Formats: sequence, structure tokens, C-alpha cells
Amino acid sequence: MMFPWLLISTTLFITIFFFFFFFFFKTLNNGGLPPGPTAIPILGNLHWLWTSSRSIEPLLRDLHARLGPIITLRIGSTCAIFISDRHLAHEALVTHGAVFADRPPALPATRVFNSNQHNINSAPYGPLWRLLRRNLISEILHPSRVKLFSNGRQGVLNILTGKIRASAEANNGIVLDFKQNLQFSMFCLLVLMCFGEMLDEKAIRDIETAQRNFLLYLSKLNVFAFVPRVSKLIYRKRWNTAMDLRQKQRDIIIPLIRTREKHKEKQNKQGRSDDEKERFVYSYLDSLLDIKLPEEGNRKLDDNELVTICSEFLTGGTDTTATALEWIIANLVKHQEIQTKLFDEIQQVVGSEAEEVTEEELQRMPYLKAVILEGLRRHPPSHFVVPHSVKEDVMLNGYVIPKGASINFMVAEIGRDEKVWKNPMEFRPERFMEGGEGQRMDITGNKEITMMPFGVGRRICPGLELAMLHLGYFVVNLIKKFNWKVADGEEIDVEDCWNILKLIL
Repeated sequence: MMFPWLLISTTLFITIFFFFFFFFFKTLNNGGLPPGPTAIPILGNLHWLWTSSRSIEPLLRDLHARLGPIITLRIGSTCAIFISDRHLAHEALVTHGAVFADRPPALPATRVFNSNQHNINSAPYGPLWRLLRRNLISEILHPSRVKLFSNGRQGVLNILTGKIRASAEANNGIVLDFKQNLQFSMFCLLVLMCFGEMLDEKAIRDIETAQRNFLLYLSKLNVFAFVPRVSKLIYRKRWNTAMDLRQKQRDIIIPLIRTREKHKEKQNKQGRSDDEKERFVYSYLDSLLDIKLPEEGNRKLDDNELVTICSEFLTGGTDTTATALEWIIANLVKHQEIQTKLFDEIQQVVGSEAEEVTEEELQRMPYLKAVILEGLRRHPPSHFVVPHSVKEDVMLNGYVIPKGASINFMVAEIGRDEKVWKNPMEFRPERFMEGGEGQRMDITGNKEITMMPFGVGRRICPGLELAMLHLGYFVVNLIKKFNWKVADGEEIDVEDCWNILKLIL
């Protein structure tokens, strides 16, 4: 009696499986989406990614070579579109910028940690995003505000050069932990801009540790994308750890918020004393404390939202700038003739007696700017922009871009297009000097995209000008103060990563 029921059950299961398989296959491959590798129900292309020994970028390059400049991957139920062509990127992000300016819906687990998308990076395209972005640009990234932190930049430069000298003197001229020192120095500067006071090293290290531990652990929360209520039970320990790390972040940042609130209240009542003028400068947090959300009953930002937005500010300008600096210095070490040419320009502008290159003097150094731009083109700090999305199905290049899909632009590939750049894998700053192919390049990409290290269009990085200032200021002063060479027996590998540098003081 069991055999007929087993046969019927098996037949029914196979029928349902193949029905969903062919329905899914038809939807994926014949529903107007960009082409992609064959997907299977539920898993999508996860099986294809799991069985590959390579990272995602070489796989994507192979797919683009076979299928064209716009392709589709399915990760579970999520649809991910990848675009590698600069013309399609311009059409999406500039020509139809408002349509492609949204963000994909946040996962339920992620919403807990980004305050329900109440920050600039993840906020949907709309009033909240405009309010937060406008506040950042006008209040803290305005040139007049940026000037307030010139002494802070000088102080951070002294911290960085002091750590470099100490490392070289302790290791027979070998600089250890160069990357870590770059990251810490950039973080010091962002802490000053965010909270308005230069904290001691221990306090800054505590903030940095809490930030890094929390952000690194967020990558482990992808498991909660599949049936969140069930996965929270299965991975309860992982969820609790994430919540604990978030609380540690709160425990460190909220006291800084309280300090700033008291300072603002006292300032409004009594003005600032000389001691407070010395200690405090206008900060990003000051501007956030004044924000009210018209779409949400004109309320102020709560503590969780303030922590999220401050965290975003600290993260956004630290690793990206430090990574760009690392790659630029690495290429100057590898190409000694470029380092010499840059040093000669510094000598011509400021002379040999000056201890430091000032921010104003950066404007008279075209070769420095060319070195920075070439570093960003050849080694963009991030190889993908933060994913975009659309609120309704739209057409691009004859394909359907579905609502809510994750739309990814391949920044590194676009900046290495052989149709634009001669020998694109070569590090050659001269391409941005007079007569070079990048001479009239617009880094914002409004007229034409030839490289997009800061993104393009309405979601372009609001800190573009600040990043260019920091890169120029720290590169030029590191080259003025030190002569960088490769340690004996080491080689600089600018295709992947680089090792220890020898420093001649």
C-alpha cells in the first residue's frame, strides 16, 4: 500500500520541481532581464559562485566578455545587475539619474543596524536623503568649514610622520605598519571633524576598535536574508554578538553626543570661554543636533540615528582615503622617476627650507594633481559603487531593470577602458598633464564618464573635494619629508598588494 503513495508523492514532487525550475528559468532568461549564467530555483547562481575558486571580479569580467556590458546574477531571491560600460553608466546615473538614484531595500536584519536606513548611504532617494546630504555638504564640507580643520590636518600629519620615523628608527630604516598608521591618522582627522575636539590616542583607538569590530561583523549577517525569523533562531549566537558589538559602539559614541549637547546648550546661554574656543571647533555632530525631520512630525534625530550617521561619516572618509594613499605611495616607490619628478615640483613651489607644504600651495602643483588622479584611476579605493536601485521596472540598453534589483557599476573596469586610456594598466601621471588623454577629464562624470572613483550622478560621494584635499596634502608632505624606497629583497606588486618600504630619513 505504501508503494503507490510513494510513487504519487515522488511524481508530484518532481512535477512541482520542474514546474518551478522552468518557470524560474523562463523568468530569469526570457523575461527581458540582462543575460546571465543559468540559475536554479531558490539558490539562483550561488552554486556557480561556490564552485569557482576565483574572486567575483575575474568571474564578472569573463561573463561581460561573453554576454555583454550588462549582466544579471541571482543570489537567492535577489536580482543583481552588473554594468561595466561607461556609456551605460552615464545613461543610467546622469541622463536618467533620478530614476537610478534609489537604494535596494535593506534586509530586515540590516535595518536594525542602520536605523531603518536613516543615513545618507542607505536612505532611499527622497526627502530624508536630500535633507541629510544637504546638511553634510553645506555644514561641514563647505570650503569655509573645511578650513577650520587646517590645524587639525597639520596635527594629524605630525602624528603620522612621528609614527613613521619611530618605526624606521626601531627597525633599521624599515617602516612597519604603514597601512595601519595611515588608517589611524585618517581616523583621527575624521574624529575631529565629527565630534569637534581632538581626543587623546586611547579614546580614538577605542572608537576605532568599536567601529571596526562592528563593521567587520556585519558581513556575517547575510545569513539573515533567508527567512529572518527562522535564521535568527538558528543563528541566535551570531545575532546576539552583532547586537553586543552595536551596543559597544553606542556606549562609546553616545557620551560624546551628550558632551556636545551640553557644550551647545552652554554656548547658547553664556557664549564660549577661551578654554572652550581652544578645545572645541564646529563639528558634524553640531549640525546633526539641529536637524529636524519634516516627514516624521518635525522630530529630531534620536540617539541610534545619530550613532549611525556619525559612524557613516567616520567610515566613509577613513579606509577609502587611507587605501588610496597606500596605492599612490606604492606606485611612487615602484616608479622612482615619478617620485623624483614630484619632489622636484615640490622644491620649485615651496623651496628646500620649508618644513611643510601648505594647503594653499597644493593649487600650484599640477603634477601632484596628476599623480592623485592617476592613482584613483588605476587603483580606485572601491571597485564597485554602493549598489543603486530603481523604484519601478525600467529599460536600459534594451533590457528590463527590475524594481528593487541591486544595480552595481564596475568602477575599476570603467577606469581601465582601453578605448579611453592608452596602456590603462600602466601608472603614468603624464596622461593627466597637457597633451595627455586625461587632460580635460571631468572626475564628476557629468559630461562623460572616463573614470568614476567617487561614483557619478546624484549619489556621487559628497566628500569628493575633501578627499582630494586630504590625498594631495598627505601625499605631497610624505614625499617632501621622506625618500621612499623598496626594502632590500622586497618587490612592489601593484597588481595586488605591497610589502614593507625602506625609509631613508
